[in-house]
Amino acid sequence: MTSTGLSSLDNLLGSDGYPDRSAVLIVGAPGVGKEALGYWFTQSGLSQGDFCLYATRLSAREILKDSKAFGVNYEQRVPFWLAGDGGQMKCDVNDLSSLSFNIKDILKKNEPRRFRIVTDVVSTLLMINPAETVYKFLSQLISEIKQYDVVMLASLEDGMHSPQVITAMQQLFDGVLEFRVYEEGLKFVPLLRIRKMIGATPSPGYYNFSFTKSGLELSAYAK
Repeated sequence: MTSTGLSSLDNLLGSDGYPDRSAVLIVGAPGVGKEALGYWFTQSGLSQGDFCLYATRLSAREILKDSKAFGVNYEQRVPFWLAGDGGQMKCDVNDLSSLSFNIKDILKKNEPRRFRIVTDVVSTLLMINPAETVYKFLSQLISEIKQYDVVMLASLEDGMHSPQVITAMQQLFDGVLEFRVYEEGLKFVPLLRIRKMIGATPSPGYYNFSFTKSGLELSAYAK
């Protein structure tokens, strides 16, 4: 297993983290905290000597700034940035072939280390390409990177795509974590659910969550 970097989430998964050689999708509305899971996951990997690849449509500077809000500081150890700007390599979301080649080439050049990949480009790809093209691209990419000792964490923006597209994307991944914000009277309640996780017993219940500078706090949700 590969630790999520968050002990509370490791415990919730019931298996000390994400399964090895897996791809996990995080689905939720913008600003709900999806990116934070990627920050903590990457920081955990860096501290253990894993090779961490962060593929983002944003600039590396934007990620560095946002991660600090969640208590993650990359100043001492930094991931390999495949970024829109300011990274070791340019992330071109308009060229799927180049994006796929670059990710696989980076893995090949850095094996036999354990790899962690974090990416926020799935929704962007769906906005500029037909859903069928993105599905085929991700299906092939996930299959090929699993030849390595790798766990990939990808995020998908809820509310931007049709339910059919979201369901299709979820079907591709070994695990799916869902973030929701529900309204209860005058309160907004942030909730997390494990929709599926390969090798784990299904856990359909929701959990309250909140991020702190030291991690993620979870508690069973009871309406």
